[in-house]
Amino acid sequence: MSGLPIISADQRLAEKKGIKGCLFGASGIGKTSQLWTLPAESTLFFDLEAGDLAVEGWKGDAIRPRTWQECRDFAVFIGGANPSLRDNQPYSEAHYKAVCEEYGDPAKLDKYDTIFIDSITVAGRLCFNWCKGQPQAFSEKTGNEDIRGAYGLQGQEMIGWLTHLQHTRNKNVWFVGILDTKLDDFNRKIFAAQIEGSKTGNELPGIVDQVITMAEVPAQDGSTYRAFVTHTINPFGYPAKDRSGRLEVMEEPHLGRLMEKIKGEAKPISERLTYDKPDTFTPTAESTNNSNKGD
Repeated sequence: MSGLPIISADQRLAEKKGIKGCLFGASGIGKTSQLWTLPAESTLFFDLEAGDLAVEGWKGDAIRPRTWQECRDFAVFIGGANPSLRDNQPYSEAHYKAVCEEYGDPAKLDKYDTIFIDSITVAGRLCFNWCKGQPQAFSEKTGNEDIRGAYGLQGQEMIGWLTHLQHTRNKNVWFVGILDTKLDDFNRKIFAAQIEGSKTGNELPGIVDQVITMAEVPAQDGSTYRAFVTHTINPFGYPAKDRSGRLEVMEEPHLGRLMEKIKGEAKPISERLTYDKPDTFTPTAESTNNSNKGD
């Protein structure tokens, strides 16, 4: 009988862990150009945009999926099989073996530490086009197209794909995406990832470790400069998240050095668990009345 499969603290800390993150920004801000900040010999460019003019001359390797099936095949080839899935499901052991027969020995991926996927926006379009041809996208009663069914399937497919890549523990995986600017019902500016369907955009921040927005931000002298916005609470309202606790609100727009900082020495617990609070507290009439009620 085998023992309780507990992973000790020493074992857990010794594991090679990759960073999983999203890099969002407006079109033309320089997201794809972040490839130049990564070591070419250990980075695989997952080129879905087929628009690599910004990195022409970059010496790294690339793959160019053209269909959603190929996106799924590359994901299972990179991440391995999920043993909890049935053989007729994507990312299962059967799927992995079939892909290995087609692509060869997966050990050829060992030299890559980082997978740079550009972009999740295009991946969502490929996925949605595939979903529109599946049985779930047609009404069982009339046989007519059911767009709600297509969007429902697309959400499941995208979350499954992202989650499988997120579980590739020993590699860094970065999803690049376009950030849209919209106005809400109160005419306030809001930002959202440009991805088909709402499910993927809503759940994506909870799947990855880091959400980074590359943006043009104002300087004190009235000029602007590009920066990475990394904290959920930021003065611009950009989508962001730092699960590492090692980053400042704004960081240099250099993905290579950002990853070094994320993997670097952690801040002391006392610093990671502090919360901003006002310097002074001015009682209001309501707070005074409430406090008197408790006397």
